[in-house]
Amino acid sequence: MTQTSASSGAGNSPRRVLFASLIGTTIEYFDFYIYATAAVLVFPQLFFPAGDQASATLQSLATFALAFFARPLGSALFGHFGDRVGRKATLVAALLTMGLSTVFIGLLPTYESIGLWAPALLALCRLGQGLGLGGEWGGAVLLATENAPPGKRAWYGMFPQLGAPLGFICSTGVFLLLTELLSDAEFFAWGWRVPFVASALLVFVGLYVRLRLHETPAFQRAIDNNERVRLPMLTVVTKHPVTLVLGTFAATATFVIFYLMTVFSLSWGTSALGYSRQEFLILQMIGVLFFALTIPVSAVIADRRGRFAMLIAATLGIMAFGLFFAPLFSAASPLRVVIFLALGLGLMGLTYGPLGTALSELFPTSVRYTGASLTFNLAGIVGASLAPYVATWLATHYGLAYVGYYLTAAGALTLLALLLIRRPQPQL
Repeated sequence: MTQTSASSGAGNSPRRVLFASLIGTTIEYFDFYIYATAAVLVFPQLFFPAGDQASATLQSLATFALAFFARPLGSALFGHFGDRVGRKATLVAALLTMGLSTVFIGLLPTYESIGLWAPALLALCRLGQGLGLGGEWGGAVLLATENAPPGKRAWYGMFPQLGAPLGFICSTGVFLLLTELLSDAEFFAWGWRVPFVASALLVFVGLYVRLRLHETPAFQRAIDNNERVRLPMLTVVTKHPVTLVLGTFAATATFVIFYLMTVFSLSWGTSALGYSRQEFLILQMIGVLFFALTIPVSAVIADRRGRFAMLIAATLGIMAFGLFFAPLFSAASPLRVVIFLALGLGLMGLTYGPLGTALSELFPTSVRYTGASLTFNLAGIVGASLAPYVATWLATHYGLAYVGYYLTAAGALTLLALLLIRRPQPQL
């Protein structure tokens, strides 16, 4: 390590680095998930024409999907500056983009007030959320892994991954609290806006923490050695196309299972199974605890046995789980639903924990921000953007068993990619 790079990373204590990577992704995922919850519980009633409830829900889920198509654009935009200018400044910009988009959603007038402008503005803000998260995830993972000591890269890399369950727990907890304190009339009149507007406070906390960081040692070495490329996106596409494609499919099942266990299950549980909003959100929060618990477990195994070995084992579990999807979720039994959610979200933690580290290690430092972010967010398009929509359509027309087959097929695609992908030596 050069003297310059050593001094650059000297101010980044492990505690500060891990907290900064965790708080940022927690805020980003909190913002992202409050939209997912509102897309099922609120937006069909307030932002779309009155009529068929199922059609309004599908339209709302379509706006939910928009963010996943914006995320690769965010990867390209923020990845360019992350690989050219630095991780720190880019992470600050990504957090601001996500935060402002979320606050604006909480201030939007409804369909009753401005007609079709309401869903149009909602879709625009959702695109902003996608751009922000597209730039956030990769930078947070690199902030952690590029400051990690040897032998602990998966452990460090799992801290930004923990932002997903923590953000989900916070977002669900807020909606549960509002449900408990407010009547339905108050909730739909103004209560649903509270978490969107209040996220501004969390963004200020995240900005304060990140502005106190120094650049990562790995990126400083890239500067010292003149390794930066002029157009990182072009370099990734032209020099690493196979890695980009296989990495995308290697992360696909992760997205499919998560959005089936959260957005689709919430929609189906509160409609077809007859649970109230409050009842099912409580069950989901119990399931997400297993998601949070299995992330560090998977990171420990990944540091000892290898990232891809852990990902392959988790993917085999996801494929098997798909075959039991309908028997576990079709009965209106709270205990069975908790088991269903705990198993599914526990498997999600096992695959999600080492994923960020594995994807970041596929690319050299000069294009790592762009490459890792683009791979992850392209997987979001393939695996998550339409997952709630497709699952709702399959369950309605063919039954829940076909939702499970859909998950198993996604797992098979991911397993094939994991077996084919080339395991380069880490260059962190």
